[in-house]
Amino acid sequence: MADQQALDEVVRFTSELIRIDTSNFGGGDCRERPAAEYAAERLAETGLEPILLERTAGRTNVVARVEGTDPAADALLVHGHLDVVPAQAADWSVDPFSGEIRDGVVWGRGAVDMKNMDAMILAVVRAWAREGVRPRRDIVVAFTADEEASAEDGSGFLADHHPELFEGCTEGVSESGAFTFHDGTGRQLYPIAAGERGTAWLKLTARGRAGHGSKVNKENAVTRLAAAVTRIGEHQWPLRLTPTVSAALTELAALYGIEPDLHEVDLLLDKLGPAAKLVEATVRNSANPTMLNAGYKVNVIPGEAVAFVDGRYLHGTEDEFRATLDRLTGPDVDWEFHHREVALQAPLDSPTYARMRAAVEEFAPDGHVVPYCMSGGTDAKQFSRLGITGYGFAPLRLPEGLDYQALFHGVDERVPVEALHFGVRVLDRFLRTA
Repeated sequence: MADQQALDEVVRFTSELIRIDTSNFGGGDCRERPAAEYAAERLAETGLEPILLERTAGRTNVVARVEGTDPAADALLVHGHLDVVPAQAADWSVDPFSGEIRDGVVWGRGAVDMKNMDAMILAVVRAWAREGVRPRRDIVVAFTADEEASAEDGSGFLADHHPELFEGCTEGVSESGAFTFHDGTGRQLYPIAAGERGTAWLKLTARGRAGHGSKVNKENAVTRLAAAVTRIGEHQWPLRLTPTVSAALTELAALYGIEPDLHEVDLLLDKLGPAAKLVEATVRNSANPTMLNAGYKVNVIPGEAVAFVDGRYLHGTEDEFRATLDRLTGPDVDWEFHHREVALQAPLDSPTYARMRAAVEEFAPDGHVVPYCMSGGTDAKQFSRLGITGYGFAPLRLPEGLDYQALFHGVDERVPVEALHFGVRVLDRFLRTA
């Protein structure tokens, strides 16, 4: 059981990590090293020997291994990223990098995404060192750079160039799972992630004939691009249910006493009410136009126009996704992957999933654990290159009215102290027996 010092430390570590500004603006504009050194120091104080690794100067990752009692057991990766998305201070109620603790809440960028989980990991490992506890299996702890961009300086770099550090790891846990979801009827759901949609960020390029804005031009690149973007934005993607999403729908339907008709998913989602938010973004692929760039003067028709699209695809549907984009873009617009990462699927009948469920239920006996698939992605995608199956498990008990998912990348990101205490207890319980 996590001691009082662990409960105190998780709050302090969350606050102090927030104060280290690791804003990732993309394009390499970020410096995680101060946060990496902070985490490494906390680990080294327990007698561990953390390793700091960089592909690019200042873009630092930390890896350490806690030896288990069973040398024959597979190792478990527990990972969190150190970078955060930028924050505009003028939009916030507090300084987003103050780490202010007010009225039992820790405020700041990274409070939920995901310096809270980083702090939980540190607090648990340090508690074990004080108690002389060793987990059953080796626990590999990794704090990564660059998750909020391409992960090329973070988990991608580690997986491709330092796979030996993850020897024996078959499963991993990280962000976006085991948080309280209030359904508006008094029920508390705790979704554990067992899948992620694939990432397909697309660049569309339309080419045409440049010319004077006053002339007839039937080869206008802007018109061609606009038509393709409209087709993509208005496309109705068909239902595609993965095993995780099917299980989520089935378990939610049973919880609400609804017939789980997976042939009428949209109708089922309507019946689930607010709980539908957990699955509605993952019953289909998606492609949302996000950026446009064309021209340099109002009376000049440009010869080229560019757009970017945030695409996401479910496990097993990438070929269909590609074929659909070929059709929607048409003959006058080319498309390519600006960034691509795989979709993931994790088994729900594994001992690890059962232990995660049991750990949550021990400390939230009135809660209902359900599986779900993330609509976005995490570092688990890159670590999957090493054959590591990823789950989303960063436990938090949240009060009603605090919208966890809206806080990701949102204004006034914050986490209650009691949520951090819950997270440490649940993570400790899970990892001791994992």
